[in-house]
Amino acid sequence: MPPKFKFTREEITKAALDITRENGISGLTARTLAARLNCSVKPIFGLFQNMEEVQREVLAAANTMYQEYLRERILCGNYPAYKASGMAYICFAKEERELFRLLFMRDRSHEKIEENREEIRPLLEMIQKNTGLDEEEAYLFHLEMWLYVHGIATMLATSYLDWDTEFISRVLTDAYTGLKYRYCGEEKKNGSN
Repeated sequence: MPPKFKFTREEITKAALDITRENGISGLTARTLAARLNCSVKPIFGLFQNMEEVQREVLAAANTMYQEYLRERILCGNYPAYKASGMAYICFAKEERELFRLLFMRDRSHEKIEENREEIRPLLEMIQKNTGLDEEEAYLFHLEMWLYVHGIATMLATSYLDWDTEFISRVLTDAYTGLKYRYCGEEKKNGSN
């Protein structure tokens, strides 16, 4: 009969997520996790093959947490939905620095940005509805806006900036308005650049 462990995979993952939130993924080791659980490493390695598997579970749990955070911010109605998604991304970076770094500032060279179009389809549809752009133009619009949003979020996550929410909201409105003018303004309708 295999040994019974006093922890579940979910409990270990939650403890590992908490360590990561406090100290980053580099602070998550078998020893720090065992200390958090007040046990030896045996229960961890009885339920996980290695620490890489624990880290994959932490990444998935962090993504689930971010998606819920994003959903809540969009549904609360403080901002139009597209702006709310950008504000949520930035606020997550400010409030959950280590999880933001794990999700959005890790080596992602093996990923292709084009592969995430289905993930952002709801955002593209919002842009299309608000601007009248076709899908390809909406995608380019979103990429440009995302570069701006990610830049602000990164500077907050690394403590380079400490902007308040009101100022962030204002600069996002300015960026969105500028992009909307660029993509939809009179000069485009008249055929000029």
